[in-house]
Amino acid sequence: MQVIHHITDLRHALAGQPRTAFVPTMGNLHAGHLSLVQQAREAGGPVVASIFVNRLQFAPHEDFDTYPRTLEQDCAMLREAGCDIVFAPSEAELYPQAQDVKVHPPAALADVLEGAFRPGFFVGVCTVVLKLFNCVQPGVAVFGKKDYQQLMVIRHMVRQLALPVRIIGGATWRAADGLALSSRNGYLSPDERAEAPALARALREIEAGVAAGRCDWGALEAHAMATLTARGWQPDYVAIRGQADLQEPRAGQPLVVLAAARLGRTRLIDNLEMAGAG
Repeated sequence: MQVIHHITDLRHALAGQPRTAFVPTMGNLHAGHLSLVQQAREAGGPVVASIFVNRLQFAPHEDFDTYPRTLEQDCAMLREAGCDIVFAPSEAELYPQAQDVKVHPPAALADVLEGAFRPGFFVGVCTVVLKLFNCVQPGVAVFGKKDYQQLMVIRHMVRQLALPVRIIGGATWRAADGLALSSRNGYLSPDERAEAPALARALREIEAGVAAGRCDWGALEAHAMATLTARGWQPDYVAIRGQADLQEPRAGQPLVVLAAARLGRTRLIDNLEMAGAG
């Protein structure tokens, strides 16, 4: 496995490889990331994983400076998973000048849910992903479904800009108690880690209600928010949306319930796809 830090070296290594499969990450990897690498391997070409903590998607009060940087450990895990190239550029390499050309996804998709609570987040995500696509020039890119809205925003960008990249969504990996794996789970104290699966349970309760035929979606959302608040969480949202566009749900369409909530100082997100009701 090669570890490459410069764009020119990466392009030289990938010259003549139209089937490259790409897994972009911010590092501090876990089993969920490695499952995306396994999916990328199924594409049949070389597999590139990037490790880059992208300043553009962090607000000034967020954890850019303290986000774990574990490059040596990450490379060992990626080597074991069968990755061919790790692209780990410095900030100066990827942003040699102030990045004043940015990708602005549509407000209807990107300024709701996560975008409402993290203004500018998806501008930063789309800008860095497009730039990484230009560096790697993959035929396939794999993103985890845990970041459900991010996956939808990226797919929309690829369609709108006619990028020759097939986007694959990888299933959310969970611990035995149901907690979605996340690089930020390491911020949790032992007591918070024991409480953290309550977020996934709240989503499963909504799924059970929808499966039982309930269409009072607002009441289901409000109950989940109140339950989490009573347990000491600070929920930002619990929202039932249409899978196709993340807009208000309509009877009979496939649904997804998405949630974000703080537990102590750690903000966790999760989602669950489900069949429609009504």
